[in-house]
Amino acid sequence: MSAPQHPLVTRLTAEMGYPVLTDWAALESFAEAPGAHVVFVPGEAARNLETPDVAIILPELHIAFQRAFDCAVAGDEIETRLREETRVLKTPSLIFFRDGVFVGGIARVRDWDDYIARIPRILAAQPTAHEEEA
Repeated sequence: MSAPQHPLVTRLTAEMGYPVLTDWAALESFAEAPGAHVVFVPGEAARNLETPDVAIILPELHIAFQRAFDCAVAGDEIETRLREETRVLKTPSLIFFRDGVFVGGIARVRDWDDYIARIPRILAAQPTAHEEEA
């Protein structure tokens, strides 16, 4: 990641081992692995006060969903293209893939119950539509 990140975003990669996806090939490799995957798109933490909140929430969601998906962090180098191609334009966001195909996204910080309701729908979605969960 080229821009300095919030310490809570750095914690995801440095302490929790989430990969940082800095080029499109890394994103494709991550997303194309069998199963479900989520890419955290932090946006610019200095301007977006919700970024640290989602950085705290993501590991908790990972546990709550019994590690049903792998997690990674989008680097600055791919963030714009990833947001444009998935049409999940607002940050921070969680962008979900299954077996290499985009299946949905959740933009901005949400209430816990909202995540608990939306994520199963996203994980069960047919991987054809580009939809942002607003």
